[in-house]
Amino acid sequence: MILPGNSENMKKNRARHIAWKTGEMLSVFIVVLLIIVPCCCMAAEKPKAADLVSDGQAIDLTSSRYQGLFKELRLRYHFSQDELDHLFSQVAIKKRVLELMDSQWEARPYYQYYPLFITSNVVREGREKIRRYDDILQRVEKEIGVSKEIVVAIWGIETRFGKHKGAFKIFQTLNTMFDAYPRRRAFYRSQLVHFLLLCRDNNVDPLSVTGSYGAAFGQTQFIPSSFREYAVDFDGDGKRDVWNSVPDILASIANYLKRFGWVYQAPVYRELGGRLHSEKLRKAYEKGRKGFVDVSEAAEAQKIKLPPAPGNKKVTIVGLELKNGGMRYVAGYPNFQAITAWNNSNRYAMAVTELAEKLKE
Repeated sequence: MILPGNSENMKKNRARHIAWKTGEMLSVFIVVLLIIVPCCCMAAEKPKAADLVSDGQAIDLTSSRYQGLFKELRLRYHFSQDELDHLFSQVAIKKRVLELMDSQWEARPYYQYYPLFITSNVVREGREKIRRYDDILQRVEKEIGVSKEIVVAIWGIETRFGKHKGAFKIFQTLNTMFDAYPRRRAFYRSQLVHFLLLCRDNNVDPLSVTGSYGAAFGQTQFIPSSFREYAVDFDGDGKRDVWNSVPDILASIANYLKRFGWVYQAPVYRELGGRLHSEKLRKAYEKGRKGFVDVSEAAEAQKIKLPPAPGNKKVTIVGLELKNGGMRYVAGYPNFQAITAWNNSNRYAMAVTELAEKLKE
């Protein structure tokens, strides 16, 4: 027997039950989403090179890339199999190299960047080096045509005048990058070949050379191909020694800049002020090292006088961050651009230039 009203109550109870179950299912669904979505995102992240290896991991010398390398070294460059066996028999991964290469280094604003390199101690030591090696530096200026203060400034910034050359074993670094860093594998394969050739040509044990995690070495911090292309024998002993010979070190730095267009006593940069007054200058600034304008256009836009560039070449527009939040803009002349060929950072080139100015004071 159905009592009056019971049917209506049952409908209400059923509706409440459905609503409760729906809410419960929605809550569960949200919780599942909160768990699954981050996991999917994490799963989508590509592992870094350092995550795929262990420190000291042996390199597989039977791989096709190493067999191809050995074949080239034997047939094209006439290394014996015994030499290759000796050099590569103990080669292993240096995980720290990959960690440093994988790191996303944030560019410091210029007001934080330059104090890392331009200090009273560096200036004092740099001036002492100029006095001590004045004869060599005068020869460098006369024969190569690069300002001695610029040469000494790069020497100081790169290795603190030879004190900090790096402690990574270059041969291990090159093999680590060739084997375990696919993005730049081709580049480091070529640097590995250059390294073995320069060691043979200069009677240097490849296993003894140390340097930076990027495979730069010596007091010049040349990579192997740069050493072979730009290092010079300036002391006349028949060797290009960027580790211990100060004449070779200073002349090699100068030769690099000269080969990239340095013009003796030509402008390096000129101040443009705190604002850029034309769209063309602003676009050139945004393009960085690849943004060029005529000197006359920069002068007209900024309502200032600027000296001509050698060969009527163009200038780049460089922005340097100030501590107060403002900007300082300069025109980077071809000599400035030669420094960025050494290191493609405008901040680096400006630090070199301003250190050189202090050395000259």
